Amino acid sequence: MNVRDDGVTISGHAGYAAFGYDIVCAGATALAQTLIKSVEDLTEDEIKYDISPGWVDIKYGNLSEKSKTLVDSFFIGIQLIVNEFPENIRIV
Repeated sequence: MNVRDDGVTISGHAGYAAFGYDIVCAGATALAQTLIKSVEDLTEDEIKYDISPGWVDIKYGNLSEKSKTLVDSFFIGIQLIVNEFPENIRIV
């Protein structure tokens, strides 16, 4: 996962299990999709994203405090996955 000031990109597969059965990939994807939907549904902020197999790119600009909290929550969840599976996912 690559973190930028204006967003985050998750790429590749974690390699924990076979494609379609990888709980590390599924967890990261679920958190990313929840972040996108939460910002869209719970705030007035704009968020741009691209999702395809093995790829999630999320871009955001000036975020409200509510969106910043949602992004922080996303990173808390990702950090929990990184702590549990450090050989399968990393943040750069």
